[in-house]
Amino acid sequence: MIKITLPDGSVKEFEKNSTAIDVAKSISEGLARNVISATFEGNTVETTTPLITDGSLVLHTFNDAKGKEAFWHSSAHVLAQTILDFYPNAKLTIGPAIENGFYYDVDFGDDSISDKDFGKIEKQFLERAREKAEFKMRSISKADALAYYKEQNNEYKVELIEGLEDGDITFCDHSDFTDLCRGGHIPNTGIIKAIKIMSVAGAYWRGDEKNNQLTRVYGISFPKQKQLKEYLELLEEAKKRDHRKLGKELELFTFSQKVGAGLPLWLPKGAALRSRLEDFLKAAQKKAGYEMVMTPHIGQKELYVTSGHYAKYGEDSFQPINTPKDDEEFLLKPMNCPHHCEVFNFKPHSYKDLPKRFAEFGTVYRYEQSGELHGLTRVRGFTQDDAHIFCTPEQLDQEFKEVIDLVLYVFGSLGFEDFTAQVSIRDMDNLDKYIGDVKTWEIAEQAIINAATDKGLNFVIEEGEAAFYGPKLDFMVKDALGRSWQLGTIQVDYNLPKRFELSYKGADNQLHQPVMIHRAPFGSMERFIAVLLEHTGGNFPLWLTPEQVIVLPISEKYQKYTEKVLTLLENSEIRALVDSRSEKTGRKIRDAEVNKIPFMVIVGEKEEQDGTVSVRKHGEGDIGTFTIEEFISLIQKEVSKTLVPFGNQK
Repeated sequence: MIKITLPDGSVKEFEKNSTAIDVAKSISEGLARNVISATFEGNTVETTTPLITDGSLVLHTFNDAKGKEAFWHSSAHVLAQTILDFYPNAKLTIGPAIENGFYYDVDFGDDSISDKDFGKIEKQFLERAREKAEFKMRSISKADALAYYKEQNNEYKVELIEGLEDGDITFCDHSDFTDLCRGGHIPNTGIIKAIKIMSVAGAYWRGDEKNNQLTRVYGISFPKQKQLKEYLELLEEAKKRDHRKLGKELELFTFSQKVGAGLPLWLPKGAALRSRLEDFLKAAQKKAGYEMVMTPHIGQKELYVTSGHYAKYGEDSFQPINTPKDDEEFLLKPMNCPHHCEVFNFKPHSYKDLPKRFAEFGTVYRYEQSGELHGLTRVRGFTQDDAHIFCTPEQLDQEFKEVIDLVLYVFGSLGFEDFTAQVSIRDMDNLDKYIGDVKTWEIAEQAIINAATDKGLNFVIEEGEAAFYGPKLDFMVKDALGRSWQLGTIQVDYNLPKRFELSYKGADNQLHQPVMIHRAPFGSMERFIAVLLEHTGGNFPLWLTPEQVIVLPISEKYQKYTEKVLTLLENSEIRALVDSRSEKTGRKIRDAEVNKIPFMVIVGEKEEQDGTVSVRKHGEGDIGTFTIEEFISLIQKEVSKTLVPFGNQK
């Protein structure tokens, strides 16, 4: 007998060679019908894999991430099989699951594929799926694997196999199709009930532009047709909320090829919105004891050599700037932290001075490949709401928790209620990626886990996601469409203080090394605003929106009263403007709705006589007639609902 530990901690005994499906059946027949994948002792296994030792088992359905991964990975196999049905001379390369669906990179040779072919591929895919063919893994020797793909003249698979160890190579068979594969499949193809080929794109083999260009075929599949329908409807809504589209319509930002790709230009409304976000965070930071600093946009190359950033990013970043002086090189600033280390080094510190909290809205520059640029979410120049806390080891726990409080305050004030935290730690199988010694890494990782636990955060631990200089706590926010975005981040760092020889004098009159906390609640202003735009659909919280009120006079006869209303609003620090165009009121209302202005104030003869305003609310319509004072009070109450001063929130 073997002992199987389930996620709830319970332990069940089973016959040796039992499978994940056997375990599922012992719990309920309903669960067994829905289980499509499993994880045993941290490794993905087939639901039919014999279990021969004691261990922990997690069962996956399509409703969880691992289940989707297996479903979409299996669908990639069926897609490849279908492609060969139509293009028998095509050479298959790799086909992984991705966040939403899967892709397969294919060398079509002299053939080509376009959206006109999607329909026939989808139809044949479903025909193949209806065969209910089981996915079966088998081991194969390196020699036999090479021979198999050499016979097919598939140099891509040959190259992959040449990089594998003999004894670790497996093939996956289903129906009449075989593929090089490490495993992780659903039981059979019949579970796949819906498929959509999303797009095709060019992709270099192994991401190297010196290699052959392949065709990447993207697809997504579901166990129910209804789920595909809902997903496609969600995509349509996402198109309406695309921050690039809304940014242009609302006149927030633009890009110019003359300025350069990936370098956004903020228009007046966008710049004002950014300034309000900065002022909002600055006010909270001031209460939390931060001091603002400013650092230059460039630094000597040696600064980033010392920090380790040049060794990590130098080759793939903007190249050094040379000056007329020999052997003098500068770099566009890729990170703010080395500069803040030098700010700390400005003068000696005592333990009584700590913690020191330096904050800056610092613009940094990183060279992203042109194909990776995407609106504001992936740019080459961006501003981080960066801060670095230098504290004693004894202060670390409390400081880290207070940063968590600040991040949660930011999210709450901007309507991000659905989020999880991710503790990002080292890749234990690839420790050469990181700087610093093992002991300090272990201390830092445990400090983050303890703080997240004490604050009651819903968090997961992700191996291999740490920064090269330290572990971090990332906040994964879900937007209104259910998509996950990584926004705020907090990192613990024992390494940079050591590299920059930072010190403070302790109570024992000896010099000690401070601990450094990196934090950015927004992450970057550009990315945060992009996510906020798509989350709200451009309907920003009232306190943040560029224009809160638009005054719509029925005719120019009421210009004087209109100006009075505008002045009273502005005197109460309400952002308002007047639409004085000689258009009909209905047209003015429609335009205000399109521009997503929260309140429309209509003034005419009756309003002027009574000293009132007629008010319409964006998306709701007429909400009644108010005195100007009552309307001002309404705005102020609406703002106070979401914008609570830091430290006063419940």
